[in-house]
Amino acid sequence: RRIVRQVSDDLNKPVELLVSNAEGEMDRTMLEGMLTPLGHMLRNAIGHGIEDSLDARQQSGKPDAGQISLSIRRDGADVVVELSDDGRGIDIDAVKAKAIEQKLISPDDPVSDQEAIELIMKSGFSTAPRVTHLSGRGVGMDVVNNSVRQLGGSIQVKSEAGLGTHFSLRLPFTLSVNRALMVEVDNSLYALPMHAIDGISMVSATMLADCYRNKSPIIYGNGTEHQLIYMGALIGTASPKINDGQCPVIIVHRGSENIAVQVDAIVGSREIVTRNLGPQFSGLAGVNGATILGDGRVVVILDPAALYRKHQLVIQEAQPDTVEQDERDSSNKAITVLVVDDSVTVRKVTSRLLTRQGYEVISARDGVEAMTHLSEHRPDIMLLDVEMPRMDGFEVASAVRNDPELQDLPIIMITSRTGEKHRNRAFSLGVNEYIGKPFQEGPLLKAIEQLIALETV
Repeated sequence: RRIVRQVSDDLNKPVELLVSNAEGEMDRTMLEGMLTPLGHMLRNAIGHGIEDSLDARQQSGKPDAGQISLSIRRDGADVVVELSDDGRGIDIDAVKAKAIEQKLISPDDPVSDQEAIELIMKSGFSTAPRVTHLSGRGVGMDVVNNSVRQLGGSIQVKSEAGLGTHFSLRLPFTLSVNRALMVEVDNSLYALPMHAIDGISMVSATMLADCYRNKSPIIYGNGTEHQLIYMGALIGTASPKINDGQCPVIIVHRGSENIAVQVDAIVGSREIVTRNLGPQFSGLAGVNGATILGDGRVVVILDPAALYRKHQLVIQEAQPDTVEQDERDSSNKAITVLVVDDSVTVRKVTSRLLTRQGYEVISARDGVEAMTHLSEHRPDIMLLDVEMPRMDGFEVASAVRNDPELQDLPIIMITSRTGEKHRNRAFSLGVNEYIGKPFQEGPLLKAIEQLIALETV
């Protein structure tokens, strides 16, 4: 309220802050980490969102005082912070013009309105006509985005011209002690926060098999229907396993969604300390962190409701591409990606990501192994690290570009060496794209699609 009052007086804009659900509990580490981002968002809402004059608001049929709403709520194992204003909304044309000026996009790029809105998260980006003590330096929304990512959360922005802008921040509990249910799925142990679970039921193997076969719901409690799904399907590791006797099912209610998640076994409950996985895993929906058990094992903490939402979204997005996928299947030729990196973790994470997208993945531990693969089979594209034993990425890129049979192979270099010196050297060797670690899934997948499209033209 103090920030809103100060900025409102500085800009001579009457603004009211409406706060709801502020009495709930929140992890202190999370609260302290969100204070600075919230301050930036409030300043942006007043400086960029609320109209500059009372006449402009009156002509739009709005009250004289601008309205900013802040709400905090729990959604399963997440905290959702929502901030909205009733201002003029984000000027899409101004954002695109500024992005072209800063060479973030080219004038010929087909950029959707939502993609343009997400450009406001870029470092140094601002549409303010002049630099003031409140705006114009481009250090607002990029700070918010980075802070949210470091806390293991995600941010969504929606805006409508003349009606305002809505920010939704979804954050997991970090470094907090919680009760969790330990479950086993496909020979791996996972933790489900107790507050993300509404019940546990034991279902006979016969009933479970019938529900899967007929795609019928499970009836629980007072006759409520729950959609049955196997936990392994939500995390993409295995298909349902039905053992003899009684099978454990986790019951989850989230809004209008009622789901019953089958697991292989329930190991028991225990108190856990949730630890952040870092920005590398911030884009993984339904993963709320990890905990370390007394025997040293690292167990991933999952939110079944968020995993189910992501699962349904993937299914919906896949449906419009059925014809295209059928054509790809009919050709019996999957796009092959060669992943070259000396890090086992990077190879596994990248391979799983690409496999989920329908690509065939071949991996190599270093440059020598990569060249061996290339001599036996030509992939459609190569993802290449720089620092590797025996033969580094620059040597591999040079060898590929000097080979008549491989010289037009698309190469994306993914490395922690993000300085201009290494970038310029990579492009001088003929590398097509240069992406820094830790990479974001969206830009990497987009770069792969664009290069493969150019290759097939």
